[in-house]
Amino acid sequence: MSWTTFIKNYQSYLRIERALSKNTIANYTFDIERLCLFLEQNQIVVSPVKISEEILQQFIYSVSNEVNARSQARIISGLKSFFSYLIFEDYREDNPLELIESPKIGRKLPDTLAVSEIDSLIKAIDLSTKEGERNRAMLELLYGCGLRVSELVALKISDLFFEEGFIKVTGKGNKQRFVPIGEVTQKYIELYKETIRTQQTIKKGFEDTLFLNRRGGQLTRAMIFTIIKNLAVEIGLQKKISPHTFRHSFATHLLENGADLRSIQIMLGHESITTTEVYLHLDRKFLAEVMNTFHPRREK
Repeated sequence: MSWTTFIKNYQSYLRIERALSKNTIANYTFDIERLCLFLEQNQIVVSPVKISEEILQQFIYSVSNEVNARSQARIISGLKSFFSYLIFEDYREDNPLELIESPKIGRKLPDTLAVSEIDSLIKAIDLSTKEGERNRAMLELLYGCGLRVSELVALKISDLFFEEGFIKVTGKGNKQRFVPIGEVTQKYIELYKETIRTQQTIKKGFEDTLFLNRRGGQLTRAMIFTIIKNLAVEIGLQKKISPHTFRHSFATHLLENGADLRSIQIMLGHESITTTEVYLHLDRKFLAEVMNTFHPRREK
């Protein structure tokens, strides 16, 4: 079989057996295609079943000159997963990347926004346009519920349970969770839904999609990035932000105001508490205040 056939079969495995999202599958595939390009450029003819550790070492070395340590580690991890799949399907008996170590990297702390900065971004939205009401509702939802951008664009009207105070969110691997939603966020969603969305011509198949583009279809992730980037420029914000920054800010502000890590983990949809623990490193001053306030030996 060719690399292309192996890759297609691997994509099917990731989609069906592991229930991964399209974006995650695309990221895994990109790493393998990068390896294929390296083989082609260096006129190396070898199948995934026969490729050796030495060839992969050469590829990793070439990649190390083009990307940072974090990206290099991601590529190695992605390729290890691919060759583990080949072992699972009995195409190989060994993983040629088993002895190849990833570069040591520190845990990257997520960027966050102050509450005043979030307020400024939302206030900068032009509410005189039809898109303005939609954009305000989306930013309020990103910050109010800590959603991923993929979860935001895929949200359905049927996922809103406002009477109960929750929304149903479909996260990574199509795993669903219920996230509390505040009255302020509900208000802006209802305002958009009742005054703007009802006036749109909606494309077939998107009748239940909450946030629509001008053509009545689903918004893209790239569009959300652009909206936020433009707002940051508008207020002169000297931070590099993205939709994920609102998610990080949601978690950080909850932690700073006394929420427990387990609750934050559930709301964010993290499988492991280790992923959520990164927020413990964000504000050492806050942690010192917690110690000085609550530890029984805080006083001399």
